[in-house]
Amino acid sequence: MNPLDALAATDIDPALLVQVRALFERQQADLEQSSVTLAKLDAELAEKKFKITALTHELAYYRRIRFGKASEALAGEQRLLFDETVDMDLAAIEEELERQEPAKRQRKRAGRQPLPPELPRIEHRHEPESCQCGQCGANLIKIGEDVSEQLDVEPARFFVHRHIRPQYACRPCETVTAAPIPPAVIDGGLAAVGLLAWIAVCKYLDHLPLYRIEQIAARQGVPLARSTLGEWIGRIGVALQPLADRLAELLRERSCLHADETPVRQLDPGSGKTKHAYLWAYRSNALDDGPSVVVFDYQTSRAGAHARAFLQDWRGHLMVDDYAGYKALFTTGPTELACLAHIRRKFFDVHAASGSPVAEEALRRIAQLYAIEQQASGMTLAQRLALREQHAIPALAAMHAWLLTTQLSVAVGSGTAKAIEHALKRWPALQRYASSGSLPIDNNPVENAIRPIAIGKKNWLFAGSERAGRRAAAIQSLFATAKLNGLDPARWLAETLEKLPTCPNSRIDSLLPFPNSTQL
Repeated sequence: MNPLDALAATDIDPALLVQVRALFERQQADLEQSSVTLAKLDAELAEKKFKITALTHELAYYRRIRFGKASEALAGEQRLLFDETVDMDLAAIEEELERQEPAKRQRKRAGRQPLPPELPRIEHRHEPESCQCGQCGANLIKIGEDVSEQLDVEPARFFVHRHIRPQYACRPCETVTAAPIPPAVIDGGLAAVGLLAWIAVCKYLDHLPLYRIEQIAARQGVPLARSTLGEWIGRIGVALQPLADRLAELLRERSCLHADETPVRQLDPGSGKTKHAYLWAYRSNALDDGPSVVVFDYQTSRAGAHARAFLQDWRGHLMVDDYAGYKALFTTGPTELACLAHIRRKFFDVHAASGSPVAEEALRRIAQLYAIEQQASGMTLAQRLALREQHAIPALAAMHAWLLTTQLSVAVGSGTAKAIEHALKRWPALQRYASSGSLPIDNNPVENAIRPIAIGKKNWLFAGSERAGRRAAAIQSLFATAKLNGLDPARWLAETLEKLPTCPNSRIDSLLPFPNSTQL
C-alpha cells in the first residue's frame, strides 16, 4: 500500500495530511530533477572526456609530424611555413586542453631566455591592499620580492624634429647671420634619417611593398604617398651605391668565396608581362678571419658571363653547386670547391622516395664527415687541418672507394645510380676542402644568406625594372652584411645616412656595416 494512503486511513488531521502529501510530492519532483541533472552531467562529462581524448591524440599527431623525419622532405621555405603553422596549432591544442581540465593540466614552460638588458624597463609595482596581516592585524614586513618580466612592443611611432635657426643681424655691417643648414642625404627633404632607415628596412628586410608601408603610416595618421616613398628609396639607393661597390671590392680580396643564384621576376613594360632575371649572391668564407661580407649582384640572365664579370680577375677557391654557368670560370684561374650538402640532398631524395639502403649508407658516411666538422668548430686553422687530415681524408677515401664499388651493382639510370654518378663527377672538387684548414665543406652559408630574399619575393612578386633590381641588390648587400656581423640594420643605416653627406671618400670604409667600424 502507498504510505500516503496508509496514513490517510488513520485518524490524522486532514490539514496535516495535505502538508505531508505536498512535502512528499516536492521531494519526488526534486528527486526526478536530480536524476535529470545527473544524466546531463554524465553526458557532459562523457563529451568532455571524448574531447580531451581527441585533443590528446591530435596533439600527439602534431608533435610527431613537427619533430618527425617527414618534415625534412619539405623545401626550405615550405619547411619554415610548415613549422610556423604546426607550432601555432600545437599551442592552440594545448590551450584547449588546459581549458578542458585546468586543475589537472599545468602548462609546461620552456626555460626562458633572459630579455636583452639594453631594452628600457617600465616598472609596475603590485602592493597588497593592506599593510596589516589579514589574520592578526600586525604590520607586515617586506622580506623580498618576486620579479617577472614581459616583453612588449610599441608600433611605429612617428614624431617631428623641429629645427629652429635664429637669425642675427649686425646693424653696422647690415648683415644677417644664421647657423648653416646641416647637410642631409636628401637636401631639404621631409624625412629624417630614422624614417628613411625604417622605410628601407620595411621594404628590403621585411619585404613590404610601398603601398603597405603607406597603409601602416596612415593608421598612425601620417600621410606618406607612395610616390614620395618611391622618391626617397631611389635617392637612398644612389647614396648607398658607393658602399655596396666598396663591399664588392673588399669581397674580391678574400681567398675563398661562396656563390649561388636565385631567380626573380622583372616587369617587362613593353609587353605588360614579367621576364626572368637572377640575383647572384657572393659570400665570404665563414672560416676566414675578419668581418663577414655578402654581396648581391642583380642580372637579367643566368649566363655564366655575369659571374665572370663580377669576379673580374679574382683567383681563389670558389664554392658553387653544379651549375654549368660556373664551369668556364675554372678554366681561367679560380679553383672549384663542391658542396657536400648538394651531394647529401641527392641521396636524401632517393632514400625518402624508396628507402634505398645504398642511399642510407651514403647518408651515414656523409653524416660522419659533418660530425668531424662539428668537432672542429672553434678550432684554429692549424688544428682544423690536423683533424681533417687525421679523420676526414681517410673517411673521404673510404667513401670514394665504396661509391666506385657500389656503382657497379646498382641499376643503370636509377635514382641511386644518378646520385652516385653525381658524387663521383664532383669528387675532385668535393674532397679538396679536407686538405686545408680554412676551406668550407659546403655552400650552406651563401644559401642561408639568400634564403630570406627567396622567401620575401613571394611578397613583392617582381622587380619593377633592371635599375630597381640593382638598387635592391645594393641595399640588400649592406643589410645582409650588417646582420652577419651582429649589427642592427636599421640602427646602422640611420647612423650611416647621418654621416654619409660629410664623409670623404677616403674614409668610406668607416661607414661599412662591420663591427666597431673594422676594415678588411
